[in-house]
Amino acid sequence: MRADVCVVGGGPAGLALALMLLRSGMRVVLAEKSTGLRREFHGEILQPGGQRVLDELGVLGAARARGACVLDGFQVLERERVLLDIDYGRLDAPYDHLLALPQPHLIAELLDACTRLSGFTYLEGHRISALVEQRSGGPYRGAVLRGPDGGRVTVHAPVVVGADGRFSKTRALAGIGAGRSESFAQDVVWFALEAPGRATGKVRVHRVGGSAVLVHDAYPDRLRIGWTLPHGGWSGAVERGIEAIRDELAAVLPHVADLLHAQLTSLSRLSLLDVFAAHATEWVRDGLVLIGDAAHTHGPIGAQGINLALQDAAVLHPLLVEGRPLAGYVAQRAPVAERVHRMQVMQARAMLGPAAGPVTSFLRAGAASLVTRTPIGAKLTRTIAEGPRVVPVRTDLFTVGVAAA
Repeated sequence: MRADVCVVGGGPAGLALALMLLRSGMRVVLAEKSTGLRREFHGEILQPGGQRVLDELGVLGAARARGACVLDGFQVLERERVLLDIDYGRLDAPYDHLLALPQPHLIAELLDACTRLSGFTYLEGHRISALVEQRSGGPYRGAVLRGPDGGRVTVHAPVVVGADGRFSKTRALAGIGAGRSESFAQDVVWFALEAPGRATGKVRVHRVGGSAVLVHDAYPDRLRIGWTLPHGGWSGAVERGIEAIRDELAAVLPHVADLLHAQLTSLSRLSLLDVFAAHATEWVRDGLVLIGDAAHTHGPIGAQGINLALQDAAVLHPLLVEGRPLAGYVAQRAPVAERVHRMQVMQARAMLGPAAGPVTSFLRAGAASLVTRTPIGAKLTRTIAEGPRVVPVRTDLFTVGVAAA
């Protein structure tokens, strides 16, 4: 099989990049190991920067129509006192909100858009097993894939894009270090509750005692909840049992205690996210490039993962179409990833660290209110929402299947 680009990983970034390349007249083979859009839990909150990329691709509206929740801001509360209130209404429309969009909805729309264009080959249920090398250590000129029946497919392409997540097999096959660092003091246990009529329209972090719990609306009529634990503390939680976990969560979230007691009846309802940061030792080699979590992994605070990955794709697209050096991609995106990492570490310490006493909480609330009501707060909101700079899609390079403006 031959293509101009072989993309490994059919998440939002891999599919968005494939769609950009297809619309620029290139041939793309995309391999995705899962089947039938069945995917383990992934973050689903889209920041305005990611929304902008998808909108410029012409897929955001249709993906949103499949079902989503609009969130107008982000709050941190301690003992019911609002410490931080970031209002996305301060941003310019139409990107003046967060969007909780289930990933299957987004992936289905991106995949449909790709499938409608010629030059696209989608290899569902295929895992990368080797890189095609001209000699040991590169340059790379394709990938060997294993199908669900064990059959082998060799894709010959001048460029392989690893978009296969934080445990990237593409990266590992190239012998590139993940650059993992234990920058965060917490892991997160995720679960969802059926919660008709309980929507808040916000992302909230509730802090009581030593616990911090993230809560946001999710489609349809659910609450997505992330319970933070000390890094490596999951085994101790399991030993305490589901009843103790439920009681601790109910103390932090008394407004949904009834839902917790009715629905959180088994440890099987909980999914542990091992929270860590990573910055791959190399992002680019001759014929190989890593994007999204394969290149840089971030924590869940600030919902930056999908945002950054989609912007990676938008920056890489013109370089591939115009045949320019891929080092330009690293020069643009690596400083952004590092800046977001530093910001997330500070946010995690401030939002998820040990609870303060009443006096300190009062002072923190006053300081946070002052910051969020001034131009400093507006700048902070824009940085979290869009990143250090807006990343446009180079729609001028589209020659086929151009989305309506």
